[in-house]
Amino acid sequence: MLINLHVKNLALIDEADIYFDEGLNILTGETGAGKSILLGSVNLALGAKASRDMLGKHGDYASVELLFQVDDATVSKLAEKDIFVTDNQVLISRKFTENRNIMKINGENVTLQAVRAITSLLIDIHGQHEHQSLLYPANHLAILDRYGRKEMEQIKNVLENQYKEYRQLCRQLEEFTMDEEERKRTMDFLEYEVNEIEAAAIRDGEDEELQNKYRKARNAQKIAGALSEVADCIESEEHEAASELVGRAYKVINVAQQYDETLSGLAEQLGDIESLMDDFGRELASYLSELEFDDEEYARLEERLDIINNLKAKHGGSIASINAALKSKSERMDFLREYDENRQRIIKERDKLLEKLVTTCGALSDIRKKIAAKLESEIKQALLELNFLSVEFEINFTPLDKPTANGMDYVEYMISTNPGEELRPLAKVASGGELSRIMLAIKTVLADQDEIDTLIFDEIDSGISGRTAQMVADKLDRIAKSRQVICITHLPQIAAMADRHFGISKSVIDNKTVTSIKELDNEESVMELARMLGGASITEAVISNARELKRH
Repeated sequence: MLINLHVKNLALIDEADIYFDEGLNILTGETGAGKSILLGSVNLALGAKASRDMLGKHGDYASVELLFQVDDATVSKLAEKDIFVTDNQVLISRKFTENRNIMKINGENVTLQAVRAITSLLIDIHGQHEHQSLLYPANHLAILDRYGRKEMEQIKNVLENQYKEYRQLCRQLEEFTMDEEERKRTMDFLEYEVNEIEAAAIRDGEDEELQNKYRKARNAQKIAGALSEVADCIESEEHEAASELVGRAYKVINVAQQYDETLSGLAEQLGDIESLMDDFGRELASYLSELEFDDEEYARLEERLDIINNLKAKHGGSIASINAALKSKSERMDFLREYDENRQRIIKERDKLLEKLVTTCGALSDIRKKIAAKLESEIKQALLELNFLSVEFEINFTPLDKPTANGMDYVEYMISTNPGEELRPLAKVASGGELSRIMLAIKTVLADQDEIDTLIFDEIDSGISGRTAQMVADKLDRIAKSRQVICITHLPQIAAMADRHFGISKSVIDNKTVTSIKELDNEESVMELARMLGGASITEAVISNARELKRH
């Protein structure tokens, strides 16, 4: 259940900290006091879109926190979605400025999608105008499937996979648009490209190898000039070279070490240097003797590099991409050679899968109809408990012409609210107040099936009054016996049922309009009921009536 709601700097709310409890939690207040802001804050924490005008005037950021206490079963379901909790508590927080949004679950940053993915496990919110969704038959199937999700889960997974494969085959068939002339033209072009790549016979790494050889050949004269100068420094006939100087130094230090043995280390180092220079000189001479510029080799390297670079430019910039292009184009050629055969093969696969899909849709429809009979009965009973004196309710099935991702059922709710009146589509019969009660009935039935711990109703009482209002209040009270209910209402009959009653008011503080929320004690709750009953004039008789309503 929802334990705590904390709101800071949201619209007219400076800061509010509300602790909810089990049972029926009622929120009331004057029109415009900020009841909708409160529900809006819950929706924001659960991932609803945040508009700039929601940011209040009490700071440069707004924040909302929801703290839930969950059972072990919910903990397991959350873990399946990679949300891990301790002490069976889930803290969802959202902080936002004009330009930034930060969502967290138990202190760890998450995306809006991650929060939305777990919302249905924690809470069910019925907004002010949600009952209007019943006017659209497209929503009727979703309600039925939600009610029977356990029975349908396996077959709907099968349907989802089959339909995905079916659509893929249909998309493949849509690609068969070539006429014979275009097919031949494409084949000729592919054959030219394949032959070009195969004729090149490129080896892996050949481009780098050739580039190194080409660079050496192109700069052979520069290399020869530089190394000749190096050789002249080491060995020269015209002047005293480095090797001669090192050799002379080595002889001199050998004589000197006869008089001082500590010079043996330096003599040894000079000996090593002389040996290294001799080795260097031999290797340098060998390199220079082999270094020559071959016009034919240079031309061959240049031509080979041009072929490889041209193919790289055409097919992705690397030898790996050239090989990938060769494979892809060869496969495409094979496909086009057997174009008609491939088309017929896919048609057969599609038609075969379509038969399976229709069979699966039929099996799903049979399950839906069995579940629909049970849902009809439960909704009818719930409607009778909400002061529908006479009501007939049916779920009408019409088969679709072709399968969809949701099967082949068009579902529409039919209702009759007067004796002897024929069943008609719900959208053509129900008034606003009736729609509210029908949605409440559906929510009640779904809540029992979903096992959701917390239900929020925002003015579910829209368009009802009198005895009907009392029966709606009784219904909410019965629901609250088994789960937490949070209800925003303007009807005293419902407010009087509160296990915890919160008053929402608006006032001016320091020239700023501020919405505040306070839990009411028994006497304050009575006075709030009196306000709801009496409006602007609260007399002793009205207060007495409020006390009687509270006792009832």
